[in-house]
Amino acid sequence: MLEQIDDVGQQVVNSLAWAPSWAVSLLVLAVGVAIALGVHRLLYRGLTRLVAERELFWRSLVSRTEGPVRLALMVFCLSIAAGIAPLTPGQTAVLRHILLVLFIGGVGWAALTALHIWTTVYLRKYKLEAEDNLLARKHATQSRILKRVAATLIVVVTTAVALMTFDGVRQYGVSLLASAGAAGLVVGLALQPLLKNLIAGIQLAITQPIRLEDAVIVEGEWGNVEEISSTYVVVRLWDWRRMVLPLSYFIEHPFQNWTREGSALIGTVMLYVDYSAPIAKMREKLEEIARSSSRWDGKVVNMQVTDFRQETMEVRMLVSAGNAGRAFDLRCEVREKMIDWLQREYPGALPRHRNEIDRASKEALVLAK
Repeated sequence: MLEQIDDVGQQVVNSLAWAPSWAVSLLVLAVGVAIALGVHRLLYRGLTRLVAERELFWRSLVSRTEGPVRLALMVFCLSIAAGIAPLTPGQTAVLRHILLVLFIGGVGWAALTALHIWTTVYLRKYKLEAEDNLLARKHATQSRILKRVAATLIVVVTTAVALMTFDGVRQYGVSLLASAGAAGLVVGLALQPLLKNLIAGIQLAITQPIRLEDAVIVEGEWGNVEEISSTYVVVRLWDWRRMVLPLSYFIEHPFQNWTREGSALIGTVMLYVDYSAPIAKMREKLEEIARSSSRWDGKVVNMQVTDFRQETMEVRMLVSAGNAGRAFDLRCEVREKMIDWLQREYPGALPRHRNEIDRASKEALVLAK
């Protein structure tokens, strides 16, 4: 079939021998582009109808790869037109080389598009907004890190293959690889931070010491993991600042992850009260505060005397919540309501110096006399 098309094209070109060769060449190439666009339009109408009832992945793949397929058809038709057009051998070689580079770029473009579609469709099954979003954060973190690594590899391989089509670049690359020592050492040292973070990204995707929206304490700051790229991690701090850290940091340095195994947390509230504080009443009040709060998840509420100081005793109150944000707000709510209740009902339970108590006792005796 291609031979028949070539024969017909040659006959048409021969019939236009009276026209300048450059004009005929432009006309042939324009016809090739027009045929490619027409075939593309008909092809995509058929493919759109064919996948209309199929899964989201196939429908998205057809709609998102329209550009790469159009480019591939244009390259194909122009390669045929280059053999028909009255071009010199040098012009034909240059044109076909350009078309080859465009085809390689189109393949890389299609691969990146397919990767993006697959990741997006896969992550639609998981909702980061859910109350217990541990599974969603796990899959989102793995998918996004591996997607960036795969995208980087696709770009590098596509660029390398395109460059290897040029004789000068290929010979330079071979000679560079053949030359031992200094050049390779310099390049290796220069690329060490990039390669280090890429490898760390793969480690993070597999082992997952952190995930998206994890509550972490890094460098003494509390925040949530907002973004994990191929080279760095963005932590959104509690006051809306952003801390940017290299991926390798989370492999080489210790840090706290509050939501490693689940989003639920136990919040701790410490109070220092007088020895005369009514512990049993305080325990009942804590349970009342927890039951009346919408932030409590109904799992843990407890109070214990954990230490004695010279003038006060240490009381630890534990309350649980569904995530780090709610746990923080619930701790603040318990502090405020417990202190307010003690001030109103048991003001003597607040920390006082012993000389104040003795002075108050003496004044009471004087008044009694």
